[in-house]
Amino acid sequence: MGFVDKLNAKVADSAFGRWFRLEGSGHPKSRIGSKFTTELRAGLTTWASMAYIISVNASIMGDTGGTCVCTADDCTTDPAYNTCLGTLRRDLITATAAVSCLSSFLMGALANLPVGLAPGLGLNAYFTYSVVGFHGSGMISYREALAAIFLEGWLFFILSLLGIRQWLARIIPQSIVAAVAAGIGLFIAFIGLQSGGLNVIGGDTATLVGLGGCKPEDYIEGLPNYCAHRVLQNPTVWLGIFVGGILTVFLMLYRVKGAILIGIVLTSIISWPRPTAVTAFPHTPSGDEAFDFFKKVVAFHPLETIGNVIDFNYSNPKVWYALITFLYVDILDCTGTLYSMAKFAGLRDPITHDFEGSTIAYCVDAFSISMGALMGLSPVTAFVESATGISEGGKTGITAMTTGLAFFVSIFFAPIFASFPSWATGGALVIVGALMVRNVLEVNWNYIGDGVPAFLCLIIIPLSYNIAYGLIAGIITYVLLNFIPWLIRRATNGRIQPPGYEDAERWTVPPGGFVPLWMKRAAKGDSRFWMEPTEPTSETSAAPVKDIESSHGEHEKDTNSAHISAETNSEKVAPHREV
Repeated sequence: MGFVDKLNAKVADSAFGRWFRLEGSGHPKSRIGSKFTTELRAGLTTWASMAYIISVNASIMGDTGGTCVCTADDCTTDPAYNTCLGTLRRDLITATAAVSCLSSFLMGALANLPVGLAPGLGLNAYFTYSVVGFHGSGMISYREALAAIFLEGWLFFILSLLGIRQWLARIIPQSIVAAVAAGIGLFIAFIGLQSGGLNVIGGDTATLVGLGGCKPEDYIEGLPNYCAHRVLQNPTVWLGIFVGGILTVFLMLYRVKGAILIGIVLTSIISWPRPTAVTAFPHTPSGDEAFDFFKKVVAFHPLETIGNVIDFNYSNPKVWYALITFLYVDILDCTGTLYSMAKFAGLRDPITHDFEGSTIAYCVDAFSISMGALMGLSPVTAFVESATGISEGGKTGITAMTTGLAFFVSIFFAPIFASFPSWATGGALVIVGALMVRNVLEVNWNYIGDGVPAFLCLIIIPLSYNIAYGLIAGIITYVLLNFIPWLIRRATNGRIQPPGYEDAERWTVPPGGFVPLWMKRAAKGDSRFWMEPTEPTSETSAAPVKDIESSHGEHEKDTNSAHISAETNSEKVAPHREV
């Protein structure tokens, strides 16, 4: 045995390895293929894919103006205000790294899931431009918006404890669930191809979307990322494609460990020197500012303007409007993402449709939302970029803990970690999108009543830049296309029904019930009701639901083999799982 193998065996054969259910730990539900060093590598890969949020979130939320006060008619000419904005953005960098560290570490340590958390893109844009407004010109103040998010987190916590969020995820038809996972894959790939990634795709004034990748001087005036001519001429596009993309895929073809992380880091290192055509620090005002920050290497900036500044003004009805909006968007967005990541990692129970540690996972997410509000941030959510670490072999919470620790280091090395260029991670996002889109194979395409809702869900997620909107479209369409034929069939005693109706997926609530198992154990007087049983119980041994699990038949042939394939991340798990 080599050093790595001995280390993996030693860690697995310890209380630490048993807690995280590493392969060889002896835990009855150990996760086959999980190894300590693989989890570390997967965590670093997830962090490398998420690191951009440190600078991007600060840039977006800085437009709110935070707690800075503008005294001039034109805020851009107010020196004191602009100085405060500079401090605000540095505060936001520290806060983003800190809350990402806390939330990701807790998700791994308590829920044992390989999922990283951070302030969500989309949610931060809604917070900034729709709720608070550009430089505070929106419907409520920055401080009041934080109060809405703080309360949202605790409401989510209650919903999670009661099992409502888990139940909502479990009753969604499985074709929709598969479409959400595939739609997230397309969403990730779309992000990776746009200006937030490789910049292969840009804007077009006629078709809205077209080829991009031109040099800044070739943009249409006043429309960044809209190319007037000479598309795909920017050298950074081709650096990202060939080093961050093609090279990474070649490494994956030959099973090189850490291929995605290697591609991201190598592309970044090539992009850091200034006198090159692919530099991440061009000789522009913004490039000079970024390079000055990069040269600091180590820099810690304590919170000065946004720490614990919440205004609990719940008498303002607009605060409640913002709260309700955050609730319905975030509950679908984060719930769908967590569910899809657990499924991608092979941790979903094929019978109950729940995943291990779901109650704790949703509680950690909810707690992190409220803690993020105390640090002055928009809602924290599960990141779809977690799929990069999962594709590297991450199966346990050690992956998320490693991601959290990397974010902790980022607090002090923010100049380095905030300088990963977008084209360094763009290729990784496209690759992971390709891995996730295979979930379309699980959609019931044989019946149009299942196929059309799944397709709408699949296509609206990337085009609307919102997971929740795609899920809403899929569910509403599913209900319309299936409830009315069901009524007609019942009214005619089965004489009138659509052709192929026998192939339709039945919307049946899976076994396990509405009440979470920790409540059932507490009601029976179990003093350790919060602990998941290591052996199957009658509550988790329900018979398979044939209608829902028809697409998983090959995995039900041997329900006693708790085998999770490390090569395909397919769901080959035993049905005896915790709900």
